[in-house]
Amino acid sequence: MALLLGGGLLSPALARAEITESDFLDDLPVVLSASRLSQPVNETPAAVTVIDQPMIRASGFRDIPDLLRLVPGFSVAYTRDNTWAIGYHGMADAFSRRFQVLVDGRSIYSAAYGQVNWGELPLSIDDIERIEVVRGPNAATYGANAFLAVINIITKDPSQTLGDFASVQYGEQGMSGLTLRHGGEQGDLRYRVTLSAQTRDRFETDVRDGNAAAKMYEETQTYFLSGRGDYRISSSDEFSAQFGLSVGDWQAGYSRNPEEPTGQNVSAQYVQFKYRRVRDADDEWMVQAYFSRNVLDAPNVTPLVPPVFPIVTPFLLDAGVDVTQTRANLEFQANRRITADWRMVWGAEVRHETVESQRYLNTHDTLGGTLGRAYANLEWRARPDLLVQGGAMLEHHYFTGTDVSPRAAVNYTLAEGHTLRLNVSQAYRSPTFFEQKGNVSYYTTTGTLLEQVFAPSSPLRPERILSREIGYVGDYAAMHVQLDIKLFRDTIHDHINSSGSPGRFTNREDFSVRGGDLQLHWQPVSNLRLSAQYARAFIDAGPSVDRDLARSAPRNSFSLLARYDLGQGWMASAGAYRSGRMKWLSEGDVTQAFTRWDARLARRWKWEGREVETALVGQNLGKDYGEFREENVFSRRVYGSLSLAW
Repeated sequence: MALLLGGGLLSPALARAEITESDFLDDLPVVLSASRLSQPVNETPAAVTVIDQPMIRASGFRDIPDLLRLVPGFSVAYTRDNTWAIGYHGMADAFSRRFQVLVDGRSIYSAAYGQVNWGELPLSIDDIERIEVVRGPNAATYGANAFLAVINIITKDPSQTLGDFASVQYGEQGMSGLTLRHGGEQGDLRYRVTLSAQTRDRFETDVRDGNAAAKMYEETQTYFLSGRGDYRISSSDEFSAQFGLSVGDWQAGYSRNPEEPTGQNVSAQYVQFKYRRVRDADDEWMVQAYFSRNVLDAPNVTPLVPPVFPIVTPFLLDAGVDVTQTRANLEFQANRRITADWRMVWGAEVRHETVESQRYLNTHDTLGGTLGRAYANLEWRARPDLLVQGGAMLEHHYFTGTDVSPRAAVNYTLAEGHTLRLNVSQAYRSPTFFEQKGNVSYYTTTGTLLEQVFAPSSPLRPERILSREIGYVGDYAAMHVQLDIKLFRDTIHDHINSSGSPGRFTNREDFSVRGGDLQLHWQPVSNLRLSAQYARAFIDAGPSVDRDLARSAPRNSFSLLARYDLGQGWMASAGAYRSGRMKWLSEGDVTQAFTRWDARLARRWKWEGREVETALVGQNLGKDYGEFREENVFSRRVYGSLSLAW
């Protein structure tokens, strides 16, 4: 359990034994993200998808958001200016405002806009142990903003990364990457340090905007350094420390919008400390603290003269994009087995967040707020075939006051290997700083207000979701098949959206989302593994909510990842990703249905004591398709990679 938590107190032999794919296919995976208790996926109170290391390698993806294409119901797209849009059963926009994303327990959800700054995240995809995705609201466990799903990224324990590692990628469409890692141990200390440089140019630079030619500037160069050290104090106590920093020199902007900044300078830093005492698998507690800081600076000195103001001077000046965000967090958590049939996890957390942005908040002041929360989750084994779970989060948010997010679930074993799950939960999403206090205004050089694009909102109520889920998890051992089916109906209250001129965010009427997810893992023969995902979703929303909302989920989406061991170190894999027609919110376009085909051929062998792997990856080997916006043309590209470990 502790290893899955990201650095537990295990014997040296167990700690150094790398978790393999058989651990997840021979038996049902054990996860932690649904309730903070260690549970096999057939006993979790909500549906969970696990993306493990073999799946990550086989996919050929080198950007973390792309991996979410392997989760049923997820829509993924690169927008521009190095941002990603992610949706789950709709409500998909450029900011991904309705997810809680964690890295080793550290929230990377942005308080300013709600987005996740994937591009500047100081984390190498080679350092990821696994990703657990809770498909559905999980505020009872992680509080506000665990609204549609929780994405929990768990990095490798330093004991899994002993020695040196180097990886390089190079290919078409400006794709290149270099990663260097060193891991070691001295007595009771285990550590790793990773250095990486990544370059991307997502789309074709020359695009068409109607009948006119235009240019989209998207090339990015990002560098980061991260490290982690785990120190064993005693047989039951361990102290862990992590750090990360990144800097990026990014091109941005669109030639048809000359007022937009043409470059961005980004940086991110964090430090994280954790102390854990583990008496046994069902009796432990931990204290965690972290601090993070993110900065975006995109100066723009281009004079802007909107056509609604037929003046030549004084010029209208845009102050450019400037955003600084910080988060300081302190958390306590305790796990305890009360009796043979009862388990409990409880904890408390306090967090202080600040945002500073003259461009988006129209002030030089630093805005901030402190939130506090307390939670508890109980698990009761009422009978050998019946598991009852309940929990709640009590939270006080600086914008919306106090809310309670409860959940109740029942897992009933119909027969060995076949479990039925019933789950009812409620979650909240608090407004971001921009939604509540956003103020975008243009002034002349003499200080006269010419136009206000966004104005501060009246006090907003938090969005609320009531989710009802019926799930089935089947383990057909004789056929080497694992099946996970989820049927759901979600009702969203007080949906937050903008309207008017100037724009203001308001709470809208209720709407509902219904549908189902399916994921299947199949190993028909020992050297062939297939993972298939399918989702179908319907949004029932009237025009008074948002005329585009009902189209924000593809009616059908599908993905398939097949991996075949050819022998003698050769491995072939292929992925198919199908998305139906949908409308991306927040300045996105209607994108037509597309099917993307990827393939990877790799070989691993030993050379002079080194583990060597070479791979050739082809992405989108079929037709070009539009992603998020019509001009975002994702074309075919190929890259090669080489990695060495010693």
